Formats: sequence, structure tokens, C-alpha cells
Amino acid sequence: MAPTEPTANDERWMRRALELARDAARRGEVPVGAVVVSADGKEMAAAANAVETLKDATAHAEILALREAARRFGDWRLDSCTLYVTKEPCAMCAGASVNCRVGTLVFGAADPRMGAAGSALSITDFPGMLHRVAIRRGVCENECRAVLQDFFRRRRAEK
Repeated sequence: MAPTEPTANDERWMRRALELARDAARRGEVPVGAVVVSADGKEMAAAANAVETLKDATAHAEILALREAARRFGDWRLDSCTLYVTKEPCAMCAGASVNCRVGTLVFGAADPRMGAAGSALSITDFPGMLHRVAIRRGVCENECRAVLQDFFRRRRAEK
């Protein structure tokens, strides 16, 4: 599915995801934030990476937010929802977006090595999948990338 044009609310929700990412960085987590927004513009769920905190490799921001959104929405099918995330999802998170039938995925910074929403892989638009996710990329891209780069620069300096 071809990328769609950004909407007026994309920056607002990405800024919310950035708040979560910055909070994750303060806790020593890779700074990724995710927000699920319903079709009527309500925040259904918000999460930041919690891999280190929970000692769970699947505790990515997207997975945590999708789980909470499904719980609150009362259905695992989130086709009327938009998932905002500061970094392009990995294969696991892109696959979860497909499996949850997320309507639209909006991300900030592309991930050329591990991104699975069009950069390294394209799970969200893979032919033959039961669902394809509409993508909007590059929302607040520079700010999202800077949060990640600052985190890893500090981590390298600590070693």
C-alpha cells in the first residue's frame, strides 16, 4: 500500500509518542514511544519500550500499546485505529500491526537496518498478507532520530 499524506493531527500524536520515548530513555530503555488513537481522535493506549524493566524482549512500545488498545477497545481488530511510533517498527512489531489489523501506522525515524514498514523489510505491505497497513512516514523525523542518536551516543560514552 502506498504511503498516505500526513494529517493535521499526526504531529500532535507524534509529539505525545516522543514524550514517552524521552521517558523511556530516562529509565535506560531504548527511547521508543507508541500511541494508539481511535478514529474519533481519542488516545486508546500509550506505551514506551520496557524491555529492560520487564526483562522481556517482546516489551516493545508498539506491542505494549497494541495490547492495551485491544483491551480498552474490546476487540483485537484495530482497523479503525492509528498507531503512532517514534521509530519504524521491527519485524515483530510490524507483524503485530498486521495481525491487529491496524488501519494506519505513522512513524517518525526510519530504520534502514531493522525497519519492517518499508525500509529493510515491508511486512506491513507484503503481498498475500490478510491485511495491509497504510503507512505515513517521516512525521517529526528529525526529532525522533535525534532522541535515538542522543541515547546511543550517551550509552557509548558510558562504556
